[in-house]
Amino acid sequence: MYVLGFGSTIRPFAARSGLMLLVVAIVAPATCGWAAAPNSPPQPTVVEYVVDPVWPQRPAELGPRAAVPGVAVDKQDRVWCVERGEVPVQVYSAEGPLIRSWGRGQFGAPHSLRFDSQGNVWISDFKRHVVQKFTPDGDLLQTLGVPDQAGEDETHFNMPTDMAITPAGDVFVSDGYGNRRVVHFDAQGKFVKAWGEYGGGPGEFCLPHQIVVDSRGVLYVADRNSGRIQLFDQGGKFLEQWTNLIMPWGLWISCQDELWVCGSSPQWWRKDGGYPPPKDQIFMRFSTDGKLRQLWTVPTGADGQEQPGDCNWLHAVALDSQGNLYAGDINGKRLQKFVRTATAKE
Repeated sequence: MYVLGFGSTIRPFAARSGLMLLVVAIVAPATCGWAAAPNSPPQPTVVEYVVDPVWPQRPAELGPRAAVPGVAVDKQDRVWCVERGEVPVQVYSAEGPLIRSWGRGQFGAPHSLRFDSQGNVWISDFKRHVVQKFTPDGDLLQTLGVPDQAGEDETHFNMPTDMAITPAGDVFVSDGYGNRRVVHFDAQGKFVKAWGEYGGGPGEFCLPHQIVVDSRGVLYVADRNSGRIQLFDQGGKFLEQWTNLIMPWGLWISCQDELWVCGSSPQWWRKDGGYPPPKDQIFMRFSTDGKLRQLWTVPTGADGQEQPGDCNWLHAVALDSQGNLYAGDINGKRLQKFVRTATAKE
């Protein structure tokens, strides 16, 4: 594995722009139509990510802030998140105002949010053991799994964590907290197959935490507790694994098949009878051949004392068309925007 980028932690400080500096990294040329800076010099350029401390403009009527385990950006660059609070589903514009919200009383413990090719919204709920499809306005269209019943067969999940939906409508569920498998359904919701069991070998899982699919149909599974990302074809055939790089919590696949991963440095998940907090908070960008193309870090915040730009149990990452990143965390109880700006290397 060749590391082609680097990152360093810089404590945020106030800037005239109103944003706050986090990190500098050397990266490859911009993709996905990201706007280049005027009069940009020849590559490489320096890319700065700065946190917008006033984004989003979360209304008080949504209730107290809560953990944000899932975030996604739709084709209109609207930012969606699931929050374990009074109003779980929240949608914000790239500028920050709330566009819509829904889901009050509908979920037990939402975990991830994804879109299908038709713009429908999929949400995993590990407490209720279901994966559900909604319209953008929150109307329930389909439920996979039996609500409030755990199991390990063709119709039941045991605390599912995430889902990847192909353009053809096939759904791949990481059935991860209770079971240790990936479950495949066709576009009509019919069970196709399942694979995986508890273990550290190829095709086995310690905790399949998130799953995405690229334009070739390759599935990427964040096996969080074993500190690796496993790749499969849609028949469940193991292709390869990337190990000893990161404890992968969140995954996002860009329109250019760049895999963004968030999490922390590899560490024992359980030690001395407890769960050690992450020693750092990391974002990584991989190409589909497994090469690390970019790495940067943010400060690890302390419970209840997080500053803008800190992350505390970083859980989810998503990217908009301008290359800006959005992150949701658990103990920090917030959704944050990190703005991408390209400048000349001096």
